[in-house]
This record gives sequence, C-alpha cells and structure tokens, in this order.
Amino acid sequence: MARLCEEFTLCGLPAGGVLGVESAGPDRVIVTQEDRTVTVYKVSDQKPLGSWTVKQTQKISCPAVYNNRTREYVVVHDHKILRIWKDEDVNLEKTFKATLAADIYQIHTLPGREPLVLFERGSVRQLDALLSAPQQEIEGVLSEDEVIRWSDSLMEGRSPVVLFVTEKDGLFHLYAQKLNPNVWHKYKLDTGEENDCPLSFVLSSKQKSIFLMCLYSSGCIYQMPLSLHSNSAEKEQVLPRSLLLKLPRCEDSLARVAILVLDETHVAVLGAPYSNQRPVKDCLSIWNTSFQTLQAWKEFPEGSCGQLWCYCGKLFVPHGKVLTVIPFTCEISSLAAVLGKLKQPDAAVKSISTVVNWNTMLHGAQCAEGPEPTPEHTLVEPGSKRNLRSRKSQVVSPQSQPLSLDEFLTEIQTSTKEKIDEQLKLLLQNNNNKSNAQLIIAQIATILVARCKTQVKFYPQKALVDLLTTQMLSYSLCPDLMAVALDEADYSMLQLCLQQFPDIPEAFTCACLKLFLSVSDSDLEKITVDLGSVASYVELDQSSSKAEEKMEIVENGFSPLLLEEDNCDGKEADDRLQSDGKVTCPVSLKRAVLLNEILLSSYSETFLLPHLKDLSVPHVVLFLRYLEYLYAKQCETVRVELPGKRSPTVNQVLDWISLLLDAHFMVLVMATEARELITHLHKFIRSQVKFYSQLSKIEGSLQNLRQLKPQKSDGLYSIEVIKIF
Repeated sequence: MARLCEEFTLCGLPAGGVLGVESAGPDRVIVTQEDRTVTVYKVSDQKPLGSWTVKQTQKISCPAVYNNRTREYVVVHDHKILRIWKDEDVNLEKTFKATLAADIYQIHTLPGREPLVLFERGSVRQLDALLSAPQQEIEGVLSEDEVIRWSDSLMEGRSPVVLFVTEKDGLFHLYAQKLNPNVWHKYKLDTGEENDCPLSFVLSSKQKSIFLMCLYSSGCIYQMPLSLHSNSAEKEQVLPRSLLLKLPRCEDSLARVAILVLDETHVAVLGAPYSNQRPVKDCLSIWNTSFQTLQAWKEFPEGSCGQLWCYCGKLFVPHGKVLTVIPFTCEISSLAAVLGKLKQPDAAVKSISTVVNWNTMLHGAQCAEGPEPTPEHTLVEPGSKRNLRSRKSQVVSPQSQPLSLDEFLTEIQTSTKEKIDEQLKLLLQNNNNKSNAQLIIAQIATILVARCKTQVKFYPQKALVDLLTTQMLSYSLCPDLMAVALDEADYSMLQLCLQQFPDIPEAFTCACLKLFLSVSDSDLEKITVDLGSVASYVELDQSSSKAEEKMEIVENGFSPLLLEEDNCDGKEADDRLQSDGKVTCPVSLKRAVLLNEILLSSYSETFLLPHLKDLSVPHVVLFLRYLEYLYAKQCETVRVELPGKRSPTVNQVLDWISLLLDAHFMVLVMATEARELITHLHKFIRSQVKFYSQLSKIEGSLQNLRQLKPQKSDGLYSIEVIKIF
C-alpha cells in the first residue's frame, strides 16, 4: 500500500522553471533554477539556508550537486566552467573556477565517492582528475548528431558506473561505463510499435539485479534487465524488455512525463492519466506494479512540466509557479491490502484504487450516534436481540441516502448548492476511511472550485466551509480555493484558509492583506468572522464610527509635545504608553481580527517584500497605525503578550513593522499623511534604545546582587535595604 500525504510548498519558481533538485544531506536539497540561481533549502522548515547567483551574462547549464566528501557545492555554467564553493562563501565570483576543454552534460554523485562528470560527447571523468588538469583532452564516444537524453549513476560492487541513454534518428541506445577498470557497454533499446518512443527512464534494483525502466509514449512501462559483468563491449546488444505496467490510455500520446521507483513494488508516474474516466495528464499517481493497481493520485490544475525527484521519502514536483514537496508512505504489498481486506488495529485499510460500494461500507460502519440503519445493514452483536420494526418506519427517503463516491463526484458538477450540502454532510459523517480521506476531500474541493470558475453565479460557500473544517485541506491541495474566495470577497472563508493553510504563497497573503485594508467598515459589519479574544484588548473610539478616519487622537500615547522635542528620555517613553488620553484602536474590531490572521501567517521575507510594495500609502499608514497600537497594548502587560491563542506576538508585530518600512520607506518619508506616524516611531525607537542603554549600565550591579549572601534573620518579617553605588 502507498499513499500521498499532505504536501507543502518549498519555494516559488521563476518563469524559466527548475533545472534540477539534488540532495545535500539529510533534510537539505539544492534547487537549481534557470534564472542563474542555486539555493539550498532545509525541507522541514521550507527556508533557504543559502543562495548563490552567477552573473547576468552567464547561464547555469546543469544542476548543482553536493560533494559530501569535501562538503562543497559544484555547478557548471556556460557548459565548460566549473564553480566550487562552500556554505560560508557569499560571492560566487570569488570562488574556485576551472574552465574545461569540452562541454559538460551532467555531474553525478555517489555516497563516499568522488563526483563523476559526464560530457556531452559521452566521456566520463572523475572530478578530482579533471581539476588536476582542466584543459586535458576529452575524447568523443558518441557519433555525430547523437544526443544524450538521460543519465544516472550507481555502484556495481565497488566500481562506480555511469549510464546514459542517447537518441539519433529515432533510435535509442544505452551506454554504461564502469570505472576501475574502465569497461564500456552499449545496448540498443527496442522501440516496438511505430511512433512509440521511450520518454522517461529510471534505474531500479531487485534482488541484487539491475533493471532499466522505461515509460513509452503509448503509456506502457517496460522493464529491461542489465548485465554489467561482461568484459566485451564490441557487439551491440539488444536489451530484452518485458511489460511491467500499462497505464490508462489517453486520446493523445504522452509527451512531458516522468517515472520514479519508490520501492520494489511501487512506482510514481507524473504526466500520465490515472483513469480512463478522467484523462487528465497533469497529475501524479502511484501504482503497485505487482497487482497493477492505482494506489494514490493528485491532479495539478496549474499544469506540470514533467519533472519529478525523490529524496528521503518525499516527492519534489514543480508545477505552476511553485515547487511542491509531497511526502509519501509505502507499505509491504499483499493481495489483502490491495483489495482493502487487510485488517488494521484501528480500521480496515481501503485502497483508493478499488471500486468501493459506499452505500454498503457507510451503512455498515455507522455508530450508535448516527442515523438508524436499514434492516439489511443492521449490525447484530452475539447474544443480543434484534428489535424489528415495520418496514414503513425503516424506509429512508431517497434524498438522505448517501451516494457512492463516483456518483457524488459526478453529481456535484451539475447539482444545486442545497443538494451538494446535503450529500456532502452525509459523506463527511460516514467517511471513516482514514487512508484516503484527505485525497477524497481534495478531489471534491477541486471539482467545486473548478465549477465556481466556469459558472459565475455558482458559489457553494457552506460546502467549501465544511471541507475546510475537516482540516485536511491545504493550499497545495486546492490552489484555486483562495483565488475564488478573494473574487467573492468571502472574509470568513479567507480567515479559515489563513488559519489552516501552512503553505500559502506570499502573493496570496498580500492579496488578502490588501482586501482587508480596503474594505469599508459598513461592509465588515454585514459579515461573520470568528472574533476570538480580540475584543479583550481592542478598544475602539466610541466618539466616531470610523476610527481609522480620526486623525486627531492621542497616537497610542504620544503627546503632541513629544513631536516638537528632539530629546527622548525614559520619562517621555513612559508617557508614550501611559498618557492620560485613552489609547484607541485605529481599525474596527472585525478588521483587527482579519489583520491578525495576516500577522500569524508564515512567510519568507525574500518573497514577501516585492508584493508588499504594491500596497498604497493610505493602506500602509493604516496598517502601521494598527501595528503600533498592538505594540503599545503589548507593552502594557508584564509578559509583553496579548491574551488568546490567535494573538500575534511582539516579535511578529515588530517584524511586520520592519517589513513595511523596508518596502515603503522612501514613500513614507515623502508622504505628508505618514510624516507624523514615522516621527512617532522614530522617537519611540530612540527612547527604547536609551532605555536599554541605561539598563546595561546597571547590569554589573545587578549581577553583584546574586553574589551577596542573604543575612540570616530570626524574625518572621524583616526589611533589607541594599545600596547600589
């Protein structure tokens, strides 16, 4: 059994896409983008650890790799120039550079071995041998017009082997060069039918035997055994092939596809349909090759480019404008597990590739708190008596009978919102299949959102909220959901998405922020949002219905006299937060709730700053005033925090203030309406710096207090005076 887990977005992608993804150790990958950039990411945190870029006139020609022997990175730009650097290097132009005599196709790494360099004409060299003499002559192995289409490396015994597939005039050959000793092998690939050519290749090993798997344009996956023990490479051998898996046939032949081996019985396929009923090519599917069954799938509405990598139990798929990471699990396959008959301690594991009778399964698994089952599905415990009722009282109305999954997926494409809500409620109540529940929820949401985009008047708000409350959705599972919610200005839906989606792109975060800042208070009064604990610390100005329009207020404790004074001492800073005038929130209660969700969302400063620059000056000023108010309220408490679980921390508030100032500093300095606010922030920061400098002066005296031995006192109550000189 295999299943796809909840995915997340690792990074955004430029227009050129990804050149390659390589492993750089546990939980680290190297992403080489076609915009001249190499970035190392920590996968679990989705944060970059380092990034390097070549000059604008240069172009990276093959993916960067990590040499685990020397802990160095290696990349090739302009086909012949090698660059080698370490984590502490900042400027790529100041790192080691070597210009070779021939064009490089790919660099391959093996654990504990020196990287292997494959040249475009078929020669293979070890990296250290090349660096000792960069201008050494590189002989050509391939014939004229013969082009390499794929390459990989492996260990055969103690010898490293580089394998690559070439194409010339529609004929495909496999070359294998074993190093130490140097032995060449050449094989011819059988193309079979006309116009049926191999598109994707992958190596696999079973019981110490090496196989080459090929996915052909007809949708067939063939397996070819390789023998690397022969010492003679004079004769061209034809690789025998056997059919491993036949994918569902689509109307057109396949083009941009990829195949990976997950374990001995499971393969992942990208860019091929997973069902005859849904000939969608932009999808990822996992197949069991032993039983010829589909285990899991995921569609990519934004399209895929036929690239797929796998490291440490995670699939890396570039699609649309993001690089998505999809964890997966593979279990030992058995016939009982494939058919959904394998008993587990918690529940029966059902395969999503099996055609399930949902009526039987759902009625048979109803609990005591659910609807009354019909007689033919009533569960009878041993020794218990079965209470019979009249058949008339047990007949269930057709409207309340749950549909099968396939029927429901077809029904939601044409039914009304009321019928969809009713059937979805039944489906969610009885869906006890934990193994594929997330995939089912994602598929339902994708179909509903796709219908919203084609039918302007169709918006099943209740059904989408019910799907969100299952906490099984993420942005990557249904990317268009937030876009539809933004078009509909559904604030409650956006609030749920911001609360539950950990992988929202920075562009959508800023789009939500712009919507929350631009909506009028009169429109906000009509909507329903979860207020949480915001009312406990947000104090509104009762003298005006529009707090953000009232400019002549005590700006969170700043007195007007403070603006005219140039010096800031501790007393003024204290007056800043404890003035006689009552500090009021510059935004309404519901707007504050929505803005808090923005503050709590995850982001990367590199990707967020460009989108923040799209905000207008009035919106930036209003947001800064609210952040200033939050900071003032936080400083009123001893623990410097606000009550409630969904309240921003002081660090989050200060980070957003810094981001807004970085994105709009020049504009805010020139804008008249922002001058007073910027002056307040400037003077308050000066007072804080002076306050902390004064604390540092008495730091030594405070440390000496710890060394003082307390005097013993026999009394029940005593007062001790300690003088600090």
